Amino acid sequence: MSTCSIIIPVFNAEQNLEKLHKQLVPAVEAIASDFEIILIDDRSIDASWEVITKLQKSDSRVQGIRLSRNYGQHNALLCGIRAAQFETIITMDDDLQNPASEISKLTDMLKDGFDVVYGTPKTKQFNVLRNFATRLTKLVLQGVMGADNAKNVSAFRAFKTQLRDGFVTYNSPYVSIDVLLTWTTSNFTAVEVEHLPREAGKSNYSFRMLAAHAIDLMTGFSTVPLRFASVMGFVFTLFGFLVLAWVIGRVLLFDASVPGFPFLASIIAIFSGAQLFTLGVFGEYLARIHFRTMKKPAYCICTTTKELDTKDEL
Repeated sequence: MSTCSIIIPVFNAEQNLEKLHKQLVPAVEAIASDFEIILIDDRSIDASWEVITKLQKSDSRVQGIRLSRNYGQHNALLCGIRAAQFETIITMDDDLQNPASEISKLTDMLKDGFDVVYGTPKTKQFNVLRNFATRLTKLVLQGVMGADNAKNVSAFRAFKTQLRDGFVTYNSPYVSIDVLLTWTTSNFTAVEVEHLPREAGKSNYSFRMLAAHAIDLMTGFSTVPLRFASVMGFVFTLFGFLVLAWVIGRVLLFDASVPGFPFLASIIAIFSGAQLFTLGVFGEYLARIHFRTMKKPAYCICTTTKELDTKDEL
């Protein structure tokens, strides 16, 4: 039997954590000779951290990490992945929508030789707007990961811990675990899993947040927007030459001029819009370069349950 680390980002999930722990322990004991549960509190505003410390005191296999502020799900995951000690990593959400009993499906696929296994929901328990935003994010991921891999991406995933060596030096405030995994392997697969309705609380991912995540993916891990800006510049340049040819042709062939202001105003508006859009794309990339030069961290740890135990012993 293998050993595994369960990584769970936590944000405002005090009502779910004890039940999640109760489900995880027997499910993981059945497939692993040893394991740990790493709960990363992404600076919750409820009593999540207090519940995590309580769980750690009752079960030494639970490890709690509290971030200094809210960094986001993928940043919290990166923190947990770097803290993992065992050979297999399982990531999942704190909302109880993925049953712990489904973990064995992922680990079984890893044994078949795959490096990364996603648990793809049979039916998603989200509203229409959230489903649309998720599809938008996956559409963006297709340009980075490939269509076959991106369509199966989910927060419920299993992969070999050694894959983190491919992004051990990564240090940027913009994080996508799925993209980082492609830096090390292309050996992905997926298996269908149950996706239950949320028992308590509400999703912390709004349409706006998912759309912002999609933009971060495009400009942080892909050159597609730059290529699109280049193609658009070429198309409008060609359009400008065609308009010039048309104007000169009318003068030479028909001795007639092109009507002035409406035509000129529309051309200026088109080209100005294209230029501003292109400048906006360049600005997004420059902002990321700026943050890289500032060496802004992906996360900062405030405290851990191990540190609290040490203080208690003293």
